[in-house]
Amino acid sequence: MLRRAIPVHRIARPAHSDQPLRNPHGPGGVRPEQAAAPYAGPMARVLVVDDDLTVAEVVLGYLRRDGFEAAHAADGFEALRIAAAAPPDLVVLDLMLPGIDGLEVCRRLRAERPDLPVVMLTALGEEEDRIAGLEVGADDYVVKPFSPRELALRVRSVLRRSEAVATPGVTDVVVDGDLRIDTVARTVTLGGADVPLTTREFDLLAFVASHPGKALRREDLLREVWGWEFGDQSTVTVHVRRVREKVEADPANPTRLVTVWGVGYRWDPAPDSSGEALRRTYGDDG
Repeated sequence: MLRRAIPVHRIARPAHSDQPLRNPHGPGGVRPEQAAAPYAGPMARVLVVDDDLTVAEVVLGYLRRDGFEAAHAADGFEALRIAAAAPPDLVVLDLMLPGIDGLEVCRRLRAERPDLPVVMLTALGEEEDRIAGLEVGADDYVVKPFSPRELALRVRSVLRRSEAVATPGVTDVVVDGDLRIDTVARTVTLGGADVPLTTREFDLLAFVASHPGKALRREDLLREVWGWEFGDQSTVTVHVRRVREKVEADPANPTRLVTVWGVGYRWDPAPDSSGEALRRTYGDDG
């Protein structure tokens, strides 16, 4: 299998600079709070799956320097073996792999652990690859060539969001008809049944449901949910479609997460038996 040779692009931060790192090739900027805040959780295990040993060595070095336990797999089959033997907390996954590609690896990992965070590496300009990666459940992606430092920050950001802590701007618990969203425990039930969501799917659902009746622009969602100051808005579109598939009775004709044409999306609360909008929140006022 032929593989495009894609170098790692390293970005040096000027001495004593407080400016956040930005990837001139990638889809999203790094917010200042992301660049400054270290990952405060227990040592997390990150599995890096990339057959380019140069890329892998640089990424592993940055992750280990940031306090992560990092392992490497050079192909899809090895990645699945390592993930089964020593389950990771997050996977950095290249799309172009020998044997089985990154999309299939992501599908198999998701089948075993729907909530496993995945950050995909995609080639510059390959929009179809990015969309395909998001469709199979990637939480985030970084475009090659990339800054290893930015990748480490993205890993840190996704892991922080996957922890069972409340998210700023999001109500602790939202009950909307037969849908219950607990943002502290990071659980969702629909009709009493658990709804498996990826990290970003959960973040998106929790945010829009905590702002009922408000039209939210795609760029606002990129900033508030993904932490990107700019980026590919198709990321939001794909995740909205995936969330609808899991919480709407008819995803093709949504009644909860609806489209506001020319703007973005809006959460319409389900009516109760009297026809009034039902939204009960807990946590702020007991």
